[in-house]
Amino acid sequence: MRIIREKSFYKTFAVLTASLALQNLLTYSVNLMDNVMLGAYSETALSGSALCNQFQFLLQMLVMGAGEGVVVLGTQYWGKKNLKPIPHIIGVALRYGVGLAAIMFAAVLIFPSQALGLLTNDRAVIAEGVKYLQIICFTYLIFTATNILTASLRAVGVVKIGYIISAATLCINVVFNYLLIYGRFGMPRLGIRGAAIATLISRCVELLIVIWYLKYREHDLNLNLRKLIFIDKSYNQDYKKVALPVLLNQAQWGIAQMVQTGILGHMGAAAIAANSIATIVYQIISVVAYGSTSASSIVVGKTIGEGKEDRLKVMVHTMELIFVGIGIVTGFLIFLSRNPVLSLYNISEEAHNLALQFIAVMAVTTVGTSFQLPCDNGIIRGGGDTAFSMKMNLFSMWLIIVPFSALAAFKFHMPAVVVFFLLKWDQIYKIIPVTIRLHSWKWVTHVTRTE
Repeated sequence: MRIIREKSFYKTFAVLTASLALQNLLTYSVNLMDNVMLGAYSETALSGSALCNQFQFLLQMLVMGAGEGVVVLGTQYWGKKNLKPIPHIIGVALRYGVGLAAIMFAAVLIFPSQALGLLTNDRAVIAEGVKYLQIICFTYLIFTATNILTASLRAVGVVKIGYIISAATLCINVVFNYLLIYGRFGMPRLGIRGAAIATLISRCVELLIVIWYLKYREHDLNLNLRKLIFIDKSYNQDYKKVALPVLLNQAQWGIAQMVQTGILGHMGAAAIAANSIATIVYQIISVVAYGSTSASSIVVGKTIGEGKEDRLKVMVHTMELIFVGIGIVTGFLIFLSRNPVLSLYNISEEAHNLALQFIAVMAVTTVGTSFQLPCDNGIIRGGGDTAFSMKMNLFSMWLIIVPFSALAAFKFHMPAVVVFFLLKWDQIYKIIPVTIRLHSWKWVTHVTRTE
């Protein structure tokens, strides 16, 4: 198997991966601090916020889908050294993203109890969750605008701003969590509401940082409000062709995660808390895998845009080896983190034991994730094939994962750890279809205009 020998490739890929991994690390650290600080306050508050975060996750998936449409199109235009269409594409993406965020905002603001009731039947957890959801939903529009604008910068290789934003968010969130959850330094003791207010403040600061950067530091796209409002609507079709499969994939993935949380949620508050902790641990430690996914998408898209398809085969083989290495190291670190992380939480013995088991499952499945995810959402999607992932995940999630895990939980009453494994094992078996698609080379597609 041939691999790339040039040091410049590894340097570029490493810088992109590290920058995007750092951004993800800081972003998920915000969620970790919310978890730890609310976990120390109350297990019920932790469980309530964990359920609310499922709606945030669904929004995040939708926003990611809208942003990925910009990245796939934008990187190929960037490779062609034609940046003129990119502001029009960003304008289209903002319309889709903000529209979806507005629908979610209205739904959870008007029906918070009903929305949380879909995920659990624990009235105490729902009551705490409503307090959080009625505040956190005001971040939805702000979060969407910030992340689509950040994705637009990633499309032209600007990634540093992402971790600058996330670092600011982390600092602000931790400070205001401390002040408002526990009522320190004369501030009111607001509990779960304090955590929501802290997040709202940090999201507002994020958007202000992006606006400042675009106005004063970014000189390639020269984005401004006028460019984003008065767009060439003919790019709507270009964007829809690329982004719609991604949006549908991300939407069904976000809904599926909510269904999965609902399955565990009906197994008790301890299972909800354990799932929340295990998920945060996984997100924190697997940031390099997700960073490599975004980095490979950028590198592949730019290479195709430059017309260097002959270089793709050796590039893909090289990245496959990198992904395997990342997966093994990530799984090992997740397993070693179990006891140190759980020592930070004040939770019941049942929740503690379940979290130990859930994290061990994650340590195994993340090896598969670290390979198939960057191959699928990175290389294949970055190469212009945005439909493959949607079709595979629709089949996998709704015909295998959800039915099997629901039967295990509600018909056969299997232990929570078995149900949890059945919710995650797709990360292993999806290696097979992803590898077959990757080596068919049918995913290489020019999505930009020829003129």
